[in-house]
Amino acid sequence: MNLPNKLTMFRIILIPFFILILAAPIFSGSVVIAGTSISVTRLVATIIFIVASLTDFLDGQIARRNHLVTNFGKFADPLADKMLVMTAFLFLVGLGDVPAWVAAIIVCRELAVTGLRLIIVENEGQVIAAAWPGKIKTTTQMLAIILLFLNNVLFAAINVPMGLILLYICLFFTIYSGVDYFVQNRSVFSDSF
Repeated sequence: MNLPNKLTMFRIILIPFFILILAAPIFSGSVVIAGTSISVTRLVATIIFIVASLTDFLDGQIARRNHLVTNFGKFADPLADKMLVMTAFLFLVGLGDVPAWVAAIIVCRELAVTGLRLIIVENEGQVIAAAWPGKIKTTTQMLAIILLFLNNVLFAAINVPMGLILLYICLFFTIYSGVDYFVQNRSVFSDSF
């Protein structure tokens, strides 16, 4: 197993720890960061999420740079990303930090695009690389999740709800990139109608 695949597996392994920290908080108390109180549980969960997100960035960079792209990586990397992000959004909905309708749109888009990618791989034998709108979606998703878990602590001093702003930017690019994937690959369904 090459290094990018090990990083992807590490990200997948972090997800149960992320869930455990949030579902069965073993940490009590809170810390004050930049004048804002945040629970230790949310802080630890955020650190795990950040580490997992960094492995997402690193595994792709290393795989492309060193020509280490594998079928396992093509399968596991996007799966790990979706597992991590969907888990975070489900917990943020439960914590009351993200409206359920926003999370529902994001989950539906991810499922639809994943299904489309599977059809394309089956029919054409190729994996669709992420386009720029999809990359912006992923980046804003991860930044929004981090800020929302941290109760917007980094922007509390200037009273700007940056986590929510990024959430709605991410929602826009979620919808836009999802529509873009289907428009760009509409030929897959040409014989269906």
